[in-house]
Amino acid sequence: MNLDEIKYCPGTLAEGNSTYSRTCLRRVFNGKTVSHILPYNSPQTDEEDDNKFVDNRKRISISGVQEKMSLILDKNKLRLTNEGEQGNYILKPIPRDLRKVDQVPANEHLTMQIAQQVYGIYTAENALIFFKDGKQAYVTKRFDVKEDPDNYRGDNYRGKWGKEDFASLAGRTEENEGVNFKYNYSYEEMAELLKKYVPAYLVEVEKLFSLIVFNYLFSNGDAHLKNFSLLESPNGDYLLSPAYDLINTRIHVDDTDFVLDNGLFKTDFKSEAYKKSNHAGKVDFIELAKRIEIKESRIEKLLASFLEKQPLVEELVSHSFLDEKTKRAYLLHYNTRRNFLNKE
Repeated sequence: MNLDEIKYCPGTLAEGNSTYSRTCLRRVFNGKTVSHILPYNSPQTDEEDDNKFVDNRKRISISGVQEKMSLILDKNKLRLTNEGEQGNYILKPIPRDLRKVDQVPANEHLTMQIAQQVYGIYTAENALIFFKDGKQAYVTKRFDVKEDPDNYRGDNYRGKWGKEDFASLAGRTEENEGVNFKYNYSYEEMAELLKKYVPAYLVEVEKLFSLIVFNYLFSNGDAHLKNFSLLESPNGDYLLSPAYDLINTRIHVDDTDFVLDNGLFKTDFKSEAYKKSNHAGKVDFIELAKRIEIKESRIEKLLASFLEKQPLVEELVSHSFLDEKTKRAYLLHYNTRRNFLNKE
C-alpha cells in the first residue's frame, strides 16, 4: 500500500487523517504520539527482520493458529520485545494459507471497529499498522496486563489480571477432549458457564448474547471456546473480557454459520425458518435469550440494534483498508445475514 495516500485514521477510520487520530492515540497508545509505520519490514521480506520475528514468536505465550508477535511501547515507539520484557501489544501480520490472505488484518480491524463503534460492544483496543514496505498488520492492546497509570512505559507494569477462556472454564483441553476440544459445545452451554463463574450474570449475559448475535451477523466462523474469556476486575471478581479476534471469516474460508458443533442450543431446537433456510433467524435468537434468562422486555431491544444501523456499518466499510472487491463481499455477507436475522 502507498502509505502517502492514507485518508482515514488507521485506528478509528475517521475521515481526514493521514495517521492515527488523537482519539486513537488516546485509546490505543495512552496518548503517546505513535507512528502508524513500524520500524521493520514485513516478515519474510527482509532476512534480518524476519529473524527478529522468528525469535519473538518463541516468547509469546498466546495460543492460536495465526502468527502473533509481542510489542512494547517504549516511550512513543513500538518495538519487538526483548527477552524478559512484558509486551503490552500483540502484532498480527498477514497470515498464510487463506483466501485473500492480504486482507486479513484490515478485515479484523474493520470488524472490531464495527463492534465497538456501531454496536457498543466492549472490545480490545486495536488499530491497523504498517510495515516499512507498506504491508498491513493488526495491532491490539493487551487487556490482561496491568498498567502503571502514573508512569506508563512498556516495561513498567504491575503484573497481569487473571484471565480464563471458556475452554478452560469448561475443563476442556486437547489432552482430554481431542483436537476438537474448543468446538464441541453450544452457546447455550457457554452461558451456563458464565452463570456458574460470574456473580453479575444478569448484566454480563446480555453482553455475551450481543456478542453471539454480532458474530452471526458478521460471519465470524471462528467464535470458539478459546475466543471468549473472563477477566479479573479491580474488585477481584470476574467479568466477560473485552471481545477479541472478531473477523468476517467467510471472506477467507468456506465455514459454517456457527463454529461450535452444537450451534446455539444444547438440544436440537431449530425454528421453522431455520429448518427451511438452514440459517438461524430471529426466533432462534429469541429462544436462546429466553433460555439464558435474559428478561423478555430486553430481548427485542437487544436484537433491534442489530437490525438497524446499516448506514453506520456501510460508512465504516467504505472507510476501511480493505480493497474495493473485498468491501463489496463484506457488505454482501453482512446483508445476507441481516436478512436471515430479520426473518420471524
